[in-house]
This record gives sequence, C-alpha cells and structure tokens, in this order.
Amino acid sequence: MKTILVLSPHPDFAEAVRACLDAEQYRVVHRINVEEAEPLVVHGLAGACILDADLMGVESIWTIERLRRRDKKSPIIAYTELTAADWEEEAFLHGVTHVLTKPIRAKLLNAVLNRLWAVSAAPRATQVPTGNTAIFTRAAADPGAGERFVNASQTLDVLRDFSPILTHSLDAEAMLKQFLQFLRDILSVNRAAIFLNRPCSPLTEVISPEDARRLRSAAAIGLANGLLEHFELSLDSGIGAQVTKLGRILRRDSDEARADAEVQKEFELLGAQVAVPIPNRDTIIGVAIFDGRVTGEPLVNVELELIFHLLEQVGLALRNIWLHDQLAGNHEMMTDVLRELNSACIVVGRDLKVLHANKSARRHFGRKNERTGKLEFSDLPPSLGGKIYQVLKTGAALEPFRFEPENAPGTVYKVSVIPFQHGNSSVPVSALLTAEDLSESEQLNRLEVEASSLRLIRSMSYRLVNEIGNAVVPLSTHHQLLSEHFGDEEFRKSLDTALGEGVRRIMRLNNQMRFLARDGHLEQETFAIGTLVEEAYQEAIKHQPTSGAQLKFENSSKSLVVVGDRAALKHALSEIMINALQANPQNPKIGVTLKPAGNGAERSITIEVNDTGGGFTVEAAKKIPAPFFTTRNVGLGLGLTVSQKIIETHHGKLEIVPSESGVVRMSLPVEAAAA
Repeated sequence: MKTILVLSPHPDFAEAVRACLDAEQYRVVHRINVEEAEPLVVHGLAGACILDADLMGVESIWTIERLRRRDKKSPIIAYTELTAADWEEEAFLHGVTHVLTKPIRAKLLNAVLNRLWAVSAAPRATQVPTGNTAIFTRAAADPGAGERFVNASQTLDVLRDFSPILTHSLDAEAMLKQFLQFLRDILSVNRAAIFLNRPCSPLTEVISPEDARRLRSAAAIGLANGLLEHFELSLDSGIGAQVTKLGRILRRDSDEARADAEVQKEFELLGAQVAVPIPNRDTIIGVAIFDGRVTGEPLVNVELELIFHLLEQVGLALRNIWLHDQLAGNHEMMTDVLRELNSACIVVGRDLKVLHANKSARRHFGRKNERTGKLEFSDLPPSLGGKIYQVLKTGAALEPFRFEPENAPGTVYKVSVIPFQHGNSSVPVSALLTAEDLSESEQLNRLEVEASSLRLIRSMSYRLVNEIGNAVVPLSTHHQLLSEHFGDEEFRKSLDTALGEGVRRIMRLNNQMRFLARDGHLEQETFAIGTLVEEAYQEAIKHQPTSGAQLKFENSSKSLVVVGDRAALKHALSEIMINALQANPQNPKIGVTLKPAGNGAERSITIEVNDTGGGFTVEAAKKIPAPFFTTRNVGLGLGLTVSQKIIETHHGKLEIVPSESGVVRMSLPVEAAAA
C-alpha cells in the first residue's frame, strides 16, 4: 500500500483525491501545509505528493521549493484551474513532475500514478534492501504476506531508521503518543496501548511493593480513556506475567494465551490480538498491546518483529527519560532544600563563579549584583573569599571557624568550607561554604547565663540571710538582756553558749565562702592521711556537738602521706563528717575506712565515710553536690558543694553512693596531688 500526501488548505480536495483512488492500493494522508507534512516528507514516507496549487495562490511555487528542499525524489503532481505557460515553466523548474488541470479525473490520475510506479520500480528491483536483510528474506519466502508487504516492509524499514530520533525526546508521554500515531499512519493499526512499569525515585516517591509490580497505561490509541483509567496489567498474572516469563511476543491465539484464562480476559477487555514486550536491553519495562488493522487483517510476523525492535529503542529512550526525570527531580528537591535552609549555603566553582547561593546567603553576604541580579564571588567578604580560594587550591576542608563581619557588629557566624571532588581526582571541582548565624543563639546563651547567675545570687542571698539570721538572733536576744541579767550566772552560761554557737556557725559559713571563692590556689604541704581524718573529725564535732558521737577509723596504711592543701582537705572531710553526724543525731556514729589503690603514677587513696542515717536515693545522690540543695531546715546546702570543689582541685573525686545507709567516698590521687 502506497501513501499519497495531499497538500491543500481545504479538505474537500483531499476527499476528491481519495474518491478517485483504490483504498486497497493507496492511503491518502491530508496535510494543510508543508510544516505539518514535514515528518512524512523529510523521511520519504510519502510515495507521491498531490498539490492543490490554486488554493495556495502565489505561494504554490514556494511550497514546491520547500517540498523539494526536504524530499528530492518523491514525485509531485500539481493541480490547477487554469494553466499558464510561465507558471508551468516555473513549476517544472522547481521540481514538479506533472501539472494537471481540474476537475480531478480518476482515470487520468490513476494512469499517471501507475506510470510513476512503473518508472521507479525498475531500478528498485536491483537494489539490495537496507535494514534487517534476514527479515526481508523471510518475508519474501512467506506466501501469506503477498504483494502488500513489499511496500509495508520498506515503510517499516524507514520507520526503524527514524526511530532513533525518538531517543532525543525528554517527554515520555508525547513521545509515546507520537509513536503510536506513527504506527497507525504506516500500518493502519486499529487499537494500540502501551503499559509501563515506571520506577519510582527513592528521594521523591514512595510506593508499596504491590504497586511496584503493576503496569499502568502510558499512551493509547483507539481505546476509551475511561477503560484505561481503571485498568492495569500485573507482572504477577495475566498478559504482564506471560510476556515477562516468555520474553517474546504473545498472540491471543497462542497455546500459552489459550491456557491462561486471565490472559484471555485481558485481551478481550482491550480488544487486542497481540502483546509485544518493551525491553531496554536489561529487563522488560512494559507491554505494548495491538489489535489488527482497520481493515480487520492481522499484523504479520515480520511487521511484529520490526515493531519489537522499534519498541526496544523506545525502551532505551524511556530509560533515558526516566533517569533524566529522576535526576531533575532530585536536583530540584535538593535545590529547594538548600534554598530554604536558614544557614547560608554557597557553592563556588574552580573559576570562582558562584554556582548556587540560597536566600540566606544573599541576605547575609552583600547585596545582589545590579547587572546579573545574582550573588557573585566579589560580593563575599575578603576573608571568606580567601578561605574558599584556599580550599579550591589545596583540596583540604577547613575546620569550622568563627566569623564576625566588620560591618555588622554583634553578628557571629559559624563557617565551614568543604571541597567537592569527582572520582579519585585530588583537585576539587567546587567548594561549599555553609555559614550558620549564631548571633541570636549566643545572645540567648548570654541572657540565660545572666538569668542563671541572677537566680543563683537570689538563692544565695536568701540562704545567707537565713543562716546569718539563725546565728545572730541568739546573740541579739542576749544583747538585749545583758544589762538586766548580767549578774545571773545561768544567763552568763547561756550567753557563753550562744556566743560559741554563733561564732562557730559564722566561722563555718566564712570558711565555706572562702574555699568556694578560691580559684585553684593550693598550699603544698606533706602530711599523714590518718592525722587528717582525726583532725577533720574534731572539727566536725566542734561545729556539730552531739552527745554520744563515735568515730570508728580503719587505717590499713598508717604510714601513707599525701601532698596538698591541708586546711582545704580538712575542711572538705569535716563537711562530709558534719553531714554524717546530722544524718542521725540520736545515734551519731561515723565509720571511716582508708583504701589505698593503684601502683606507681596511678597510686591513689579512697576515704569512705559511713553513717547510721537513712542513706541516699538515686535522685538525692545526683542532687546533693549541687549548690543550696539540702534536705534539712537549717544550713545553706553548700557543705558538699565546697567539698567537691576542694577535692576536684586536688584532682580527686567525690562520690555519693545510693544506699540504705549513708556512704560518701572521697578519692584522692596521691601522686597527682604531690605533683
């Protein structure tokens, strides 16, 4: 079947041509102008072109010239109402084969066309077919193909040569629609549909395993859209499973299809006769469904083979399109992420051109360039530009550093510069600068520190007022009664007791404040640890006089001596013992155990203090060393806080052990303290 291209602005002319020609021998394709007919003309798909010269007016010669520029071989027949010698001469010079007058006469037109085919058939008989010669050999040996297939094979060969152009498209939907329309124009396919198993992007899409096994309609011709919206193929059953399993063309009347009821049902619903796999050389990515021709004839094997090869190229084109879509989607998503980040992000190439700068970067670093409207490398502060240049030259990333712009006092950035390298190359192709604005966070930290300090001062003031008040009230009371009761012996004894108690409390408070305020200054003195324990116990009894107090001291190494601030360590140990005495005033017994540990430079000693109180819970053990934490109604809650500071100043450790009876461990590295 030969294709006749009719160029006319009016469809009645094309219908008149179609009525004069045998529909079994000629296919008439109507186009309005050369631009619409370009795909047929450029690739030589039209056997002849019939031109309506009258309706085109003065443009007819230009139309002939454009046709010949695109197709130098196909014959051109021009129809006109009145002939003019000058116009005919111009038309023949530009490549017209015949000039005929209207009206169209069927016998004359058929005779002219038959003569054209007879002239062109002689040289073609000696030519070797191009394309897949094995297929043409099998087609020549197939008596069922008939004379009709001679032209169809040549047309499909041209189509196969044309199909690589489709791989340049980046629009899958448009490419598939064009492909199906092209098959209809060449083969007169009645119905066709393409079902694809498109992969999802791991960054932008999430699909279930069931959806990943489904093939959805991507393009169709001759089928209702309502059917395809609710119809899918599956890789687990039906046509999709059979085509995937066989890896070849599946006909409806084949043994495999007749044995599968699901396959027959899907063929019947689609009104199709054959299913062709769509490979991309690695796997099958879809299935193309075809009916027969519009005349009811089935597609022959050679045509289906060539369609299979065409679909293989379509599959490769689809793979390229999907990869492009994934890359474009991922790039767009990453661009959106970088654009909306609060941190400034700038990517600079080796030529010091800014490849990307998000909104924060443009807001923080300079104004937009008035000429280009974009941030340029020269807009960056010189110190940051120098860091980027250093990374691009050396290929080594920089440690995060602090940057304070000169023109924005109080603004602080945390800046990192990282090189981007391709493969094993040591030379970076670009560098990424990220700058996090720490101005607000540092201001908030300062405010929090100030607020915390104010809270601490307030708590300290409240505690100090109470503690000093507790020490001064007895003295004030006795001072008021002194003139009246000085001669009373009992009053003098009470005054003596009040003076002693007040002085001890104030002196203890004074020592706590003094050691708490010391900034690591130590007096170096060598002394025996056993003597220190005895002195600390006597100090504790002085500040916490309790009847029946006892000290059980286990000293396994009486000759052990340490070097450190004797007064500070005695105060730290006495505070621990005061807490032990206060834990159980009715049975104030203290147990102290010395435990040497380690050898050489790791040599240390642990002083463990036990009492008969209620012990410490896990929560209380964590809170007790904190300033102003106390479980009693009297005292500041600074005793163990001061002890912890003194011990840590001596490179030791204070540990509150959660237990049923109170256990406090004081570890002191002997050699470290001596050093």
